[in-house]
Amino acid sequence: MRRLPLPLLLAGLGLGLGLGLGEQPGPGPGPGPEPAAPSGAQCLEHDCFGVFWAARPFAEASAACERSGGHLMTVRSTVAEEAISLLLQNRSGRLWLGLRLPLPCTEPAQRLRGFQWVTGDRRTDYANWAPSGRRCGERCVTVSRELLWEERRCEAPADGFLCEYNYAGSCPRLPAAEGLPVTYATPFGARGGDFLALPPGSTAAVPAAGLELRCAEEGESGGLRWGRAAAGAWPCRLANGGCEGACGEAGGRPRCSCPDGKALAPDGRGCRSPCAGAPCQHHCVVAGAAFLCMCEAGYRLAADGSSCEDDDDCAAEPSVCEQVCVNTEGGFECRCHRGYEMADGRCRPVSRCYEAPCEQRCEDVPGGYRCGCFPGYAVDPRAPARCLLHCDRSQCPAECDPHTLSCECPEGFLLDDGADGGRVCVDIDECDMNFCQHNCTNRPGGYECRCHAGYRLLDQNHCVKSPEEEDGEGAYSGDFGPGAPTPVPSRTPPKAERLHPGALVGIAVGVLSTALALLALGYHLAKKRCRPPATMDYKCGSPHEKEMGLQPVASGCAAAGQKL
Repeated sequence: MRRLPLPLLLAGLGLGLGLGLGEQPGPGPGPGPEPAAPSGAQCLEHDCFGVFWAARPFAEASAACERSGGHLMTVRSTVAEEAISLLLQNRSGRLWLGLRLPLPCTEPAQRLRGFQWVTGDRRTDYANWAPSGRRCGERCVTVSRELLWEERRCEAPADGFLCEYNYAGSCPRLPAAEGLPVTYATPFGARGGDFLALPPGSTAAVPAAGLELRCAEEGESGGLRWGRAAAGAWPCRLANGGCEGACGEAGGRPRCSCPDGKALAPDGRGCRSPCAGAPCQHHCVVAGAAFLCMCEAGYRLAADGSSCEDDDDCAAEPSVCEQVCVNTEGGFECRCHRGYEMADGRCRPVSRCYEAPCEQRCEDVPGGYRCGCFPGYAVDPRAPARCLLHCDRSQCPAECDPHTLSCECPEGFLLDDGADGGRVCVDIDECDMNFCQHNCTNRPGGYECRCHAGYRLLDQNHCVKSPEEEDGEGAYSGDFGPGAPTPVPSRTPPKAERLHPGALVGIAVGVLSTALALLALGYHLAKKRCRPPATMDYKCGSPHEKEMGLQPVASGCAAAGQKL
């Protein structure tokens, strides 16, 4: 397999590569104390690799890498392979890689032969195994100068090991400055001056300028940059003095400056918005190299120029509300007086009809409400919220339910069939039933009784002689229900005398005729009452009451039979 040189490959990938080599040990590896620093190291943009020449079993080598913040090296691409080639260019020997067999035996048909990386996965785009058959037992992997992967017993020491360190980013190598050589040191102990990329936490020593810089996060972006604890620029010829903007040395002292709209950061090197870190409570507006604080609507800027105070909108003239204004934090709220409610931003009088018990209609009146009824109904005088059927003529259409086919009539009316086949309510002529003792006037749904001259109306139907012998008719009248009146004698009855036999016969004939007439009238009324479906049942229970109501046909006929 043809391999590209690592520097050319990294240039094609846009990656930085650095190589820092410490003092190289002698040609032969041997046991000894654990090395404090790698014999050689190189870094890419996010990864660093170090080589340690110390004879150790696999477990001890893995633990040493972990103590320095890394793990045994994983070789997933040709880029990592080229890194190994550079690290081993002056040495020969076998070095542990981060591959270990978790199975009882190897699987030669698989790319990694059943091995697993120390990171816990088997992901790779590259493998370079030396020829071997299926082997069993605890096995680990080494790599040699020829870059071949060889299986090896884990407890047997190898000549050294390769460690890998992973980072989120890196700082670039400081540009060369005449008379200012730089020496770098990594967090895992590698030192040198030839690194092209340095991981976070690395240091750059410049003895000629008395500087020690550190790769760390700086600025608003949070990116990695070279800096130092002391504020201000260092010599401008070394990395622009660390300035994010321009670096100048007027008066022999380096100083950083920023472009318009930017202000110098507290470290004296970075540039940031003037509003960064501004004490404004609400909003900050850039004004050149300075800033201004502003407040949201409903607030005003306080005397300190940064905090905001609530503005009392209710104190404005004219008032922003129609009736009541309540100031709130950053605004206001309009409310209404008692008896009013908010509707479409205006205060309207509260309608009492929302809580009125009116059965049909309701209208607001000063101080309350008034119940009303639909046409054909009238307010019940005994319960003003209820509505009763009402007819002011001798005949009105009946109120019928289209679902049950039952019909209803006002009080004082009987249900009957109309000329057009519909159901109608016909007024009952109470005057034909002798409800009044003297004079009777029929009204729709009722009647009116009047007395002769010299009499006055005692109750609904009865007339009594006036003590003062007043002229004219009695003035009391009203709508009364039907009932069998009890006549009041207008003169003293004659004394009882023995009747002639002929008179007795005449009386008997008269009584019989009256009985037959009553029987015929009862039959006629019963025939009218027995109509399907429910009809108005009219009953005369006593001389002083009239009852009407819807009754089923059977009960209506039974009532009529009882009456007869």
